[in-house]
Amino acid sequence: MLIDVSTMTRWNKSDIVTVGHFAIDTICAPKMKQAMTSLGGPPTYVSVAAARLGAKVSVISKVGSDFPKEYRVWLQSNNVDLFGLKQIEGETTTRFSVTYRDAWKRKLQSRARAPPIAVSDIPDSLKAQVVHVAPIAGELSSEVVRKLRKSASLLSLDPQGFVRGFTARGNVRGKRWADSSVLELADVYKSSLDEARVVTGAVNLRKAARRIRDFGVRVVIITQGMQGSVILFDEVFHVVPACKPRSLVDPTGAGDAYMGAFLAEYTKNKDPFWCACVGSAMASFVVEKMGPNGFGYSEETYVRAREIYEKHS
Repeated sequence: MLIDVSTMTRWNKSDIVTVGHFAIDTICAPKMKQAMTSLGGPPTYVSVAAARLGAKVSVISKVGSDFPKEYRVWLQSNNVDLFGLKQIEGETTTRFSVTYRDAWKRKLQSRARAPPIAVSDIPDSLKAQVVHVAPIAGELSSEVVRKLRKSASLLSLDPQGFVRGFTARGNVRGKRWADSSVLELADVYKSSLDEARVVTGAVNLRKAARRIRDFGVRVVIITQGMQGSVILFDEVFHVVPACKPRSLVDPTGAGDAYMGAFLAEYTKNKDPFWCACVGSAMASFVVEKMGPNGFGYSEETYVRAREIYEKHS
């Protein structure tokens, strides 16, 4: 059997590989004069946030023939390796309408969904320090995650796409996770509080975090918007305040940016509480601008992170 050494070498250089769909978001927020269309999805926000902090990042994703060339150019200019991106002719990219009623409460509506990511789309040569599993519209199966587990030193999981259901009109609502045993594969877990409640059935934040921890997850992160986040590791809860942005324009992608920054620091064997402070700081930059245009660079992000860390550690 012939082995493509160049392909193997390329994958082995990745610190963080994000697996899930890109999205094209049409966003309407109170501070916006009109709706705007923007590149979105975890592969965008996780990858660029991590890259700004020095991580080598790549993606495994699928888009349709409608995915603009300028999005590819922008991602590559922000040091995102698109080797694992497949553009499928005749198909559409995953699209959402995102309408914010206030700063953080939103209505999410599916407009189109790209083809799912199959087991065959995961290269056998994939070996990464971190694989971050982040579906947004049911595009990943349990079998795909199990193959990814074998390719990663550490598997990080955001379950949002596993617990999203869609009405006939495309409105997003929570649904029961058909195979939550996937949690047993994760080292790091991150979700919103609402998603954690759907995953576990527990209303209380700390009870939900403990139930997730009981699957064997090392670090559990539950985000709460401007109320900050709570992380559980080494049997201890830590409250991480939200880093205050200079302005709040568009919260889209803030949680993913948080996770990208967290993982970039975590791969450097940093204290998880510090990693969460850096995540909070990166999220504060993202919400200051529309779409993926507000990422902080390393030193300015660390300045904001230190303000939280030194005050609360």
